[in-house]
Amino acid sequence: MIERLRLDGKLPDPISHYTDAVRADNTLWISGILPLDANGTLVGGNDAAAQAEQVLANLALVLEAAKASFADVVKVGVYVRRMGDREAIDQARQRRFGNARPASTLVQVSALAHPDALVEIDAVAHVPSSR
Repeated sequence: MIERLRLDGKLPDPISHYTDAVRADNTLWISGILPLDANGTLVGGNDAAAQAEQVLANLALVLEAAKASFADVVKVGVYVRRMGDREAIDQARQRRFGNARPASTLVQVSALAHPDALVEIDAVAHVPSSR
């Protein structure tokens, strides 16, 4: 079974042809999340830590919609414009993930989908169908 999740009104409209997340059986594939509020406005300015907090708040909304939590996340991809922001972003991740330690990839990129975004995160979660 494949279910596409759209968080209309909670996350901004997609800027391309995608959905916020796709659940296939017990796996939740979460699209890259930017530091945008529900209206599509960038949150955090030039502050990578503040942007990471918004990204993770948006990720929490997607997980909640799928009846999942950060403890269910098995893999994250973190895309940054400045590798020097890694520590600040990691601190925000640690606050949200707590003791959960998903597999992780960190990649520096030259640009993200929003021109002023400094961080984007995608994720994969395991969500038993009984939820």
